[in-house]
Amino acid sequence: MGEMGKKIIFGDVYRNKKVLVTGNTGFKGSWLCSWLISLGADVYGISKDIPSNPSMFLELGLADKMTHYVADVRDFESIEKIVNEVAPDFLFHLAAQAIVSFSYSEPLDTISSNVMGTANILEVLRKYDKNCTGIIITSDKCYDNVEWIYGYKETDAVGGKDIYSGSKGAAELMFKSYYHSFFKKDGVNVRIASARAGNVIGGGDWALDRIIPDCMRSWSVGKVVEIRSPKATRPWQHVLEPLSGYLQLGERLHKDHSLNGESFNFGPKSEYNHSVQEILEDMSVRWHFENSKDAYIVTGDIKFYEAGLLKLNCDKALFHFKWKPTLNYKTLIEFTSDWYYEFYKNKGDMFTYTKAQIEAYEDLALAEEIAWTR
Repeated sequence: MGEMGKKIIFGDVYRNKKVLVTGNTGFKGSWLCSWLISLGADVYGISKDIPSNPSMFLELGLADKMTHYVADVRDFESIEKIVNEVAPDFLFHLAAQAIVSFSYSEPLDTISSNVMGTANILEVLRKYDKNCTGIIITSDKCYDNVEWIYGYKETDAVGGKDIYSGSKGAAELMFKSYYHSFFKKDGVNVRIASARAGNVIGGGDWALDRIIPDCMRSWSVGKVVEIRSPKATRPWQHVLEPLSGYLQLGERLHKDHSLNGESFNFGPKSEYNHSVQEILEDMSVRWHFENSKDAYIVTGDIKFYEAGLLKLNCDKALFHFKWKPTLNYKTLIEFTSDWYYEFYKNKGDMFTYTKAQIEAYEDLALAEEIAWTR
């Protein structure tokens, strides 16, 4: 705690700083911008469209609370012009084609967005003539999943059997090659790191072919949700968990240049591995279903290849800056279910509600003495 009991979050490093977020209209991007606004940052965003309906970006009225540019990360000239106009102190690159199922119908769009989009951001940063800290966000799917039970470390092989995983692995290779070719030199004014996370849930996600959004869309109109793989197990985490990692990584890289070029995993504790069936049953309680069997039915209709369990080893982030997750499983369920319930049933002011969840998350982290609250 700082003066007069005021919380000091991420060392107050983002206050009054210009922070540019690509993919700011997406689920994670909207949460990140909301948090940065509450941290006192001057927030800018770049995205090519509003990716879902409903949209968290629109429901929170974020266009009125930040500066928003419409541009595609595949358009190098437009991105370079915006970056130079904004002159950011920090850049978080989240813009991507993020839906696995879409990568099967539109593989080239996925590759161009995730690979060339990332290369364009790195190229803009290479030519940028001011001090900047760049965090390149990829995915836990960047790893070559060989279906082992161990957590993947940052040094494990990247790649994958599907287009989405391949595109994320290739984005990491772009990051690595750009670092060694251009950003590793002494005296460089831009520092970069990459961050990997996955299985993120939370209020405000309305993407297609994701179990929680599908579930909430169905429950909001009194329908039973159809699920295809009830026994599928994932290491679920609330969206604020990896975002706390990205923001702490940005803070640490800003202060500690030895982290330049490093990659970090941000994932939940291993005991957070729960099946789809478990998580839906627990969420249905928050939606006042008397019998969870009224909440979902199993179809077994598997439309595309899905990898088995993929866990991350997060020891590196713990070692370098003592990052660890904050929420327990019960609170993860409450935060996620209650956000959607507030939106659909109570018709609340969702920016105020989202800000309150962020503050509650900060308070829980403070009580746990998580490193980024000190």
